[in-house]
Amino acid sequence: MSNQAKKYTPQFKAKVVLELLRGEKTQAEVSRAHGVHRSVLTRWQNEFVERAPSVFGEVGQVSEVESRIAELEQMVGKLTMQLEIAKKASSISVTKQSGKS
Repeated sequence: MSNQAKKYTPQFKAKVVLELLRGEKTQAEVSRAHGVHRSVLTRWQNEFVERAPSVFGEVGQVSEVESRIAELEQMVGKLTMQLEIAKKASSISVTKQSGKS
């Protein structure tokens, strides 16, 4: 027998845990259907439930990042306008000085 642990994709784990949470089958039935030991299913289910709040927390973090990006874009726009005004003022000043000579 091989002692190597099986590797399961996150999608597979989520599918199996959701099947458990729906309650349509017992843990033993899900275990047999997918060839996953019951203790592994319990661990996956606990991890899933523990991490569930972070799924909803990321939305707020994304909006904070988007808000900061919008703020920085406004700042870049303002600084670009100030630079253009400074360039025009500089060119007007140079033109007036060269016209006086």
